[in-house]
Amino acid sequence: MHDDSTSQQAVDFLLGLVENKIARRVRRRIGLSRPDRSPEAQRRLLSRWTWPPVPASMLLWALEEDDSELNTVVWRHLPANDGIRRAIVRGVPFGPGRTEPVPVAPTLRGQEPPVPESFTRLGLVGALRTVASMEQGRAAASMVVERPDWQEVADADGERPLPGYARWALSVRPDCPPALRAGFGTHRKFTHRVRQAGILSGPAEYATEHGPAARALGLLSLGHTLFPARLAAAQDALRPLVRDHLGESEEAWAVLAQLMPTFHGTAPELVVTAGAIA
Repeated sequence: MHDDSTSQQAVDFLLGLVENKIARRVRRRIGLSRPDRSPEAQRRLLSRWTWPPVPASMLLWALEEDDSELNTVVWRHLPANDGIRRAIVRGVPFGPGRTEPVPVAPTLRGQEPPVPESFTRLGLVGALRTVASMEQGRAAASMVVERPDWQEVADADGERPLPGYARWALSVRPDCPPALRAGFGTHRKFTHRVRQAGILSGPAEYATEHGPAARALGLLSLGHTLFPARLAAAQDALRPLVRDHLGESEEAWAVLAQLMPTFHGTAPELVVTAGAIA
C-alpha cells in the first residue's frame, strides 16, 4: 500500500469493522501494518487535529468525553467560538447527564474570553435581542455557556423570535440543542448553511455522507482516542456495506486500498466501487 498515513488510517478504520482473521489476511495482502495503540502513538494522533478544517460537531463529540487533555486539543480549533472556550475554562461538562465540573488544564486557566459589554449592561436575553450584525451575534452568543442558558434562549425565542444574526450565531454552535436549532429554521438554505458550518446530526451522517472518503475515514479513525463514546454510531453505519461489498475478498480490499488516496466520493461510494471492480 502507498505510504500515505491518511489513507492507511482510513483503510485501517474499515478493517476494524470485520473479523480479526479477515483483517489479518487483508493486511498481509496489501502490506498494511497493525495500528499502534501505544500512548505515544495516541499523542501523535492528537497532534493531527491541528489540521483544518475539522467539522464543528466532531469537536463537540470530543468535548462530550469531558477530558481536560482532549479539551486542550479542541481549544486550538475554536478561534471564533468564544462560547465554547468560555465553557471549557469554566469546567462546564458537555457529556449527556454529567454535572460534575471538568478539570481545567493548567495551560488554559485564566484564558476566558472577555465578557461582552452588552451582556454586562443588558443580560443574556437583552444582549441577544439587540444584535444587529454577525459580530454582535457571536459576542452575545458567547455568553450561552451552560444548559440553563440554552433553556433561557429557547424560552426567549419562543416568546418572541430573536434577531436573525443572533439565531445564526447560536445555530452554528455545535453545542446548540438540535430542537432549538430546528426552531430557528428548517428551510433548505438554512440547513445548507448549517451543514457548511460543520454541524452534523451525528457520526453516522459524517461516515456516510461526507468525503473525500480518505479524509472522512481518517478523521473517524481518531475517534478511538478523541470520541470513543460516539464512534460506534459511525462504525454501525458502515459495517453492513463493508460486509456486503468487501467481506472476505482480499482482491476487493486491495482495490479499495489502491483507490483510497485519490477517490473523491464518500466512504459508501468507495466501498461499493471497490467491490464492483473486484
